Amino acid sequence: MGIQRIESVVYTVDDLETCVRFFTDFGLDLLGKEEKHATFETRIGQTLHLRAGDDDGLPPPVESGNTLREVVWGAEDEDDLAAFVAAVGTDREVTRDAGGVFHTVDETGFGVGLTVAGASKFEPVGPRAANVTGFVNRVNQALSTVGAVRPLRMCHVALNIPKDGREEAVAFYVDRLGFIPTDVVKPMGVFMRVPGDADQHNFLLCHRPDKAGVNHVSFEAPGFDDVIEGGNHMIEKGWQEARRLGRHTVGSNVFRFVHAPCGGRVELAADMDRVDDTYGTRVHETAPPHHIWTLRTSREQS
Repeated sequence: MGIQRIESVVYTVDDLETCVRFFTDFGLDLLGKEEKHATFETRIGQTLHLRAGDDDGLPPPVESGNTLREVVWGAEDEDDLAAFVAAVGTDREVTRDAGGVFHTVDETGFGVGLTVAGASKFEPVGPRAANVTGFVNRVNQALSTVGAVRPLRMCHVALNIPKDGREEAVAFYVDRLGFIPTDVVKPMGVFMRVPGDADQHNFLLCHRPDKAGVNHVSFEAPGFDDVIEGGNHMIEKGWQEARRLGRHTVGSNVFRFVHAPCGGRVELAADMDRVDDTYGTRVHETAPPHHIWTLRTSREQS
């Protein structure tokens, strides 16, 4: 029951060609491209939309420049969808487009879309077999490059919000859409997951920057090698890394961030914690370290 996954994200951009090149390099599948619109797809069938210039069909942007304008969430069925539409529509306008997707805004002004979750197109891909003394999984099988990295799915979205009104911003998703707070980091923000996904978080509202804007969209990769090689490929293509390779504390996933020309950053992530209802809500009075580790080197750049 409840929200199952991220269905799509929508960006407005001033340079469509550059953004198309970015997500092509990133490994998403280009479904279609027109003069002012391009659509990409993840391996499970989620979509990422790039729209050139402003768009009257979207709510006003919460920040200037290229940015994320809307996140569309997929409900389990029509009954759930109707309940969510009714819940969000008690005090704000909700519209329905020709494709049956409902649109409104959250407390900060970000666009929120609601639809029935699409069927996953994805055939599961397991991690590469690894060896350690006592647990040998690969014999007479040398490894090679993983090749072109194709992210599996959009696994979470992180949005920056003002400190003023942060409780109401979180309550919109928890009380009306059934999101489950997993880790509340009082100086920083609230991590949440949706009932249909066991990831430790699918959504983060981060109030530490004290302003509204896109932080990042995260894409799951099959494994550690994919995160490293995918990041290397983006650097080779001329894109700028935003953080050193590392492993987060909250969520435990391995990460690599790249600055995105559409606004904010994108993250390649692998090995995220999975949780169930017994995880509860963990409250942190002080912020845990951002990462368990990040890559360090004493070697000079060559």
